[in-house]
Amino acid sequence: MSENFFADYKKFIVVPEDENRVGKEVYDPKNYAAYYILTLSIFNSRISTWRDASKFEIDVEKSIKTVILDFNQNQRGIYHLQLLELDRFKNYFILALSSKTKFEEEEAKERISFIIDRILTNPFYVAQNWFNLIGEKGRVERKLFCWSFKEYKVENQEQAKINEKYENISEIVPKSGEIKLIKSSLKRDIL
Repeated sequence: MSENFFADYKKFIVVPEDENRVGKEVYDPKNYAAYYILTLSIFNSRISTWRDASKFEIDVEKSIKTVILDFNQNQRGIYHLQLLELDRFKNYFILALSSKTKFEEEEAKERISFIIDRILTNPFYVAQNWFNLIGEKGRVERKLFCWSFKEYKVENQEQAKINEKYENISEIVPKSGEIKLIKSSLKRDIL
């Protein structure tokens, strides 16, 4: 076989689809059927606030973002996680979980439990060394998080805006740009 046999190999390179999409896919809530707000704290915690995690050489924010990025890549098309709140002076953090399918009310706790206890716990526990944050009871039970959730119900955004009371005139200026002067008190309902 000649050394130049594969000289034109570059014409045959096909980048795998997943590699193309990593980092380029933008979250669009319209692509999901249900949304849940998850509140997670450390089970049998050895720390009182997140800033104490630095004693165990853990950067909490970086850890959470790393796990969420991996989760979103692995669960693309099924679930999406987003960090909503992380305060260094609190002992919990809040995530938004979006699901392509809506969970039935009876199965929601079971499904979310599976996501947290089976899919999320291991990357935090092992890869991010969060096992250092839990006490002996947590290690024995191999339980990392205490958690709660509530379904986030999205109202029709346009209807919600019409029903609100406005204080800023720029919020009610029609797209045509016409402004009519109406004498009234501040916060008056617009018909």
